[in-house]
Amino acid sequence: MAVTARIREIFKPAFRFGMGGVPLGNEFSKITDREGEAALEAAWAIGVRYYDVAPWYGLGLAERRFGHFLHNQPRSDYLLSSKVGKLLTASRSNRHRAMFPLSDSPNDLIIDYTADGVRRSIEDSLQRLGVDRLDIAFVHDLSPDFAFFPTPWEEQYEIARKGAFPALSKMREEGVIRAWGVGVNTPYAILKVIEDADPDVCLCARQYSLIDHDNAVSEVFPAVRARNVSLVIGSSLNAGFVAGSPRFNYGAANHQIPRPAIERRDRLRAVAARYGVDLRTAALQFSAAADVAVALVVGASSDQQIREDWNSMQAKIPEAFWQDLKAEGLIHPDAAIPG
Repeated sequence: MAVTARIREIFKPAFRFGMGGVPLGNEFSKITDREGEAALEAAWAIGVRYYDVAPWYGLGLAERRFGHFLHNQPRSDYLLSSKVGKLLTASRSNRHRAMFPLSDSPNDLIIDYTADGVRRSIEDSLQRLGVDRLDIAFVHDLSPDFAFFPTPWEEQYEIARKGAFPALSKMREEGVIRAWGVGVNTPYAILKVIEDADPDVCLCARQYSLIDHDNAVSEVFPAVRARNVSLVIGSSLNAGFVAGSPRFNYGAANHQIPRPAIERRDRLRAVAARYGVDLRTAALQFSAAADVAVALVVGASSDQQIREDWNSMQAKIPEAFWQDLKAEGLIHPDAAIPG
């Protein structure tokens, strides 16, 4: 059976919109436990049944918050993915201020892409989440942009190739997980892993948005189609930038917004204004429309935000709007358009 068939069985239509865990790890602002619970309650109430978290988000904070809510829901009613490659250990002299200063986490980070490391990572995540299984495990941040590798990323990739990748395939066979892939912000690891191993689905973050998608269309999408690998699309708003946030993507320098990105957003806004279209809504729908995408994951920090995101997926946008974006060179000629 082709791996795409296996993944498309996991992602039922109701699961194609997912809630991501970055904001509830206090990446961008300090969210209280009560606010996080309200966001999760709202997501569940409107029908969200796919949740994506990671040990990295808030150094354990996001997994604890998601688990506090999800462990009270029937486990068969939702899809859950988390990440491997980063272990956490409590320490009085922890470095959370250098990584997630708003998280107040007691934990330090250990990078571990070995076979034993990914098994321990899944076990630790299950304990923080308070559930008995993950559906999908993504090998996290295995790409050159990650700032906290102890050795060059090429060495870390080689550790994962020999350790994490075969271990995850074995865990899939054992039924510990249902699927695995890499979750990265740059394309190279996706292109490498589909050559070196047998992943099912990869998390393609910040690479397929209205701001930046040419490389995904021309390089990543053809490669994953050829290998029958599916994608979850993340950060379609470039960490809120498309919606007007004063940041672009992730990292300590995300306030340094590239001039071309600002200029492209201005052009997109001009077309949206002509049609009375909300650009954030258009960005979400665009990222979800890719033929290789089985789900769109959107982070939310409040009950209002997750409802707005959900409503955006139901909104109607004129086809002429999309055609104008293509005519002005703002959408790649080969990119799929919604509807």
